[in-house]
Amino acid sequence: MSLSVAIQMDPIERIDIDVDSTFALALEAQKRGHALWHYLVRDLTFAHGKVRAQARRLSVRREKCNHFTLGPVEAVDLRAMDVVLMRQDPPFDMAYITATHVLEHIHPATLVVNDPAEVRNAPEKLFVTHFPELMPPTLIASDRQEIDAFRAEHKDIIVKPLFGNGGAGVFHVTPDDENLGSLLEMFTSMSREPVIVQRYLPEVRQGDKRIILVDGKAVGGIMRVPARGEARANLHVGGTAVKSTLTRREQEICVAIGPELARRGMIFVGIDVIGDYLTEINVTSPTGIQQIDRFDGINISAQIWDAIEARRQGQATATRR
Repeated sequence: MSLSVAIQMDPIERIDIDVDSTFALALEAQKRGHALWHYLVRDLTFAHGKVRAQARRLSVRREKCNHFTLGPVEAVDLRAMDVVLMRQDPPFDMAYITATHVLEHIHPATLVVNDPAEVRNAPEKLFVTHFPELMPPTLIASDRQEIDAFRAEHKDIIVKPLFGNGGAGVFHVTPDDENLGSLLEMFTSMSREPVIVQRYLPEVRQGDKRIILVDGKAVGGIMRVPARGEARANLHVGGTAVKSTLTRREQEICVAIGPELARRGMIFVGIDVIGDYLTEINVTSPTGIQQIDRFDGINISAQIWDAIEARRQGQATATRR
């Protein structure tokens, strides 16, 4: 099966080819003979009932500082593509949401990964609230009295923006910390959204597990260990990736959420687990597959493309009927 694949992503010249998940997906697609195009989200347009992108043919190779070649710009009708990978990084803002609305016009005739309507309905820190039995005590609120009451109950808390990403704006507030009021004023001045407050999980000092699920099934994970003096385990803020296997509890979490992810058309998902608790479900632009591949000697990109190709084959069979 040879597919035409458009990749909606950030500038390819800026990526780190040793860790970038989109680059790994592009390499695997090219290996399978799929034709690749690259475009930025700002190159996406809707006019006269058609979704187009100012895209360029793409070839990739694992060579530092020489990892891609782009052809001339073409006005590509995305309905003519077999697959669109929606891989631009968050934040999950109105620009991101608008892109999901535009791509919804072509899906599923063109398979958008992940399903744009479901991505829009599943922001990381809100989607997890549909699985309350798996998550730590959590409050989503703007009201100061509610936040103070939650803090009085749980003492040690984490405060973070509802639509933040990459560990940005995450604060560990201890029971004697006098800065909570200032933090809430800062959040309020920056956006109108409520904040998310969770009971602090001391297990984060041992690490934050990133687990990858492909079509609802867990395929591997890494432990991200925070640097000394840091409450966040995200790799780009100094966390260290450590080889890890899934615990029984982590397997139970994946089994619990996997069928719902598959039902929603979420082919590539990354979840975050601290201790026994599910903290986030990342459906926008999950990362971590290259690190897991190196530790475990597997190829998650191949498993993702197997799932995409199976989904396309199923669509083709249904159309012929």
